Amino acid sequence: MTTKELLYVEDALGHAKYFQSKCKETANQLQDDELKAYVEQMAQKHQQIFQSFYGLL
Repeated sequence: MTTKELLYVEDALGHAKYFQSKCKETANQLQDDELKAYVEQMAQKHQQIFQSFYGLL
């Protein structure tokens, strides 16, 4: 991988972690069970994205 590609992957890892943490934080504040479950699924999806990008390294 080139330096630029590695920087892209690093940036993508940071974004995925950020979105995952924000989804978890938001889910903990929600009262509606259906909406909370949906946001928790989004957090899991961002964890999967993180793992995919991490696997590139």
